[in-house]
Amino acid sequence: QVQLVESGGGLVQAGGSLTLSCAASGRTFSNYVMAWFRQAPGKEREFVAVISWSGGSTYYADSVKGRFTISRDNGKSTVYLQMNSLKSEDTASYYCAASTSWRAGVMGAIEYAYWGQGTQVTVSS
Repeated sequence: QVQLVESGGGLVQAGGSLTLSCAASGRTFSNYVMAWFRQAPGKEREFVAVISWSGGSTYYADSVKGRFTISRDNGKSTVYLQMNSLKSEDTASYYCAASTSWRAGVMGAIEYAYWGQGTQVTVSS
């Protein structure tokens, strides 16, 4: 199995930027589709972005499209989430997740067997 550890969260003003990182260990990183999800207090976990094994395909939630960018470095076994133009509604715990497949339900949390512990992002208005 693969172990995932997120970092890079913090407090930022609205309009600012943050880059989250998720370091993987334990298995060959390039065997996994990687995604970011987030969960705000009192809300369900929601899909943010996903990237394919080689990085050639990405997909974003409408709420972050044009502001967030997902990328990966297979040599470093790390996936990133660059977040720009942050809004107060982006405040949440952010989780990276890994799956061995890319199917029609790739935006669903149930598709991902491996999860990190999360990193908190707080956007002040």
